[in-house]
Amino acid sequence: MDPLSAYQAKRDFAETPEPAGAVAASEGPPRFVVQEHHATALHWDLRLERDGVLVSWALPKGVPPDPRVNHLAVHTEDHPMQYLDFQGDIPEGNYGAGAMSVWDRGTYQPEKWSDREVVATFHGRRVQGRYALFQTRGTQWMIHRMDPPADPDREVWPGWSVFAPVVPTVADRLPGDGYGLEFAWGGQRALTYVSGGRVQMRAIGEKGERSGDELVGRVPELRALGGALGVTELVIDGSILVLGTDGRLAASLLAERLGARSDSAARRLGERHPATLMITDLLWLDGHRTMTLHYGERRRRLDALGLGGPTWQAPGSYPAADGPALLAAAAQQGLPGVVAKRLDRAYLPDQSAWILVPVSAKE
Repeated sequence: MDPLSAYQAKRDFAETPEPAGAVAASEGPPRFVVQEHHATALHWDLRLERDGVLVSWALPKGVPPDPRVNHLAVHTEDHPMQYLDFQGDIPEGNYGAGAMSVWDRGTYQPEKWSDREVVATFHGRRVQGRYALFQTRGTQWMIHRMDPPADPDREVWPGWSVFAPVVPTVADRLPGDGYGLEFAWGGQRALTYVSGGRVQMRAIGEKGERSGDELVGRVPELRALGGALGVTELVIDGSILVLGTDGRLAASLLAERLGARSDSAARRLGERHPATLMITDLLWLDGHRTMTLHYGERRRRLDALGLGGPTWQAPGSYPAADGPALLAAAAQQGLPGVVAKRLDRAYLPDQSAWILVPVSAKE
């Protein structure tokens, strides 16, 4: 049987830009490619050159950077060698519809290859080191990093319990120098965890209590943040807002969004009254606890991520001298006020020195 028959049977090459291809010999060390695939669900496709085709696995959370965490790998049909260089948009209505780009490529050294296990050392720009792919059941495999982490200081995600939200104290006047100022957005404050393109959200109460309820199902448009971040893993603090037709905060519409009782209701409400996530702080980034860094450094790293999209923003921080103008702008926009954060303090409840200055305060 032609090893590409399953691949070709699933595609109409008059509709898709993918190569029809053929079994093709090659010279030199075997090559690999990892493609980021924004299909119905974001995933990464790992393809290894073998016997004239590309043996392929879909990795829902990408290539694991740490040997302590294995990732699922779903064995898919062999692809033609021409797919090593393929990137583009697969049109709607076609198998695998969505945007595909080359995330990494290089060569690999196979150490073991059987129907149930592959062990190889990869030499790519992003994927480097020794990995094992092993079958667990049917098309379900796992991918395991056999070498130590490429980043020796990287931690495994510790869970929600280590992230204690900071609560600002209320003051009747703006502080002096030594603070960075942000708008107080109101809305529903939440912590957001993104890993492998997947988004989780937990509500934060007025006293800093963290809810165990998962929020993202009620604001499904915010899942797109995961696709934008790709393999970046982070935890961010922020506020979920819904704006009315006048462009101001609409508390009643936000309450309606968060009260959605089904996925279909959440989608319908999202189409009429989309939510926006205002990102205000960075607590975790790619295996590192940024909450222990001072605010100035956290803000620099947050800004460097360039987090701006259709339903999320990371508004800037301003110097203390801009306080009066910010309070006036907050009042004009119907916002609660301004949050002042000590530049030299970590995101820790006993160190933070955050101050909420309401619009009614003295300048």
